[in-house]
Amino acid sequence: MDSTAPDKPQVKVIHVAVGMVLNGGTILIARRPDHLHQGGLWEFPGGKVEEGESVQEALARELEEEVGITADTDAMESLTQLEFDYGDKVVLLDTWLCHAFSGQAHGKEGQPIEWVNINNLDNYTFPEANATLIEKLREK
Repeated sequence: MDSTAPDKPQVKVIHVAVGMVLNGGTILIARRPDHLHQGGLWEFPGGKVEEGESVQEALARELEEEVGITADTDAMESLTQLEFDYGDKVVLLDTWLCHAFSGQAHGKEGQPIEWVNINNLDNYTFPEANATLIEKLREK
């Protein structure tokens, strides 16, 4: 009899485009709705990359849908990719700096948003994986 433990089922990795939208020395953050995964925590706007979309296209779409801004995809800069296992799901956070946009940011889904000085991000509670993203941002 084989006594080895069964392999863990293969978990689908969710590819997420993350936007660090910069405006001078501030960055845009939004609070996740309580009913969602990691609800109540602050995040950088973004969302799932759909089939057939580039990461930049997905990020531009998500920024328009979530916070009502039109990002200039030519002014996006790749910051980092980070795969993170939350236990109940695995995400690939494909993080981009957004240096130019038009429109006035607001929580289109009713979520609070804030423009925060990059040095004050530690005053907000983010999902665990974001600590690495914030560290990469500060290294820039």
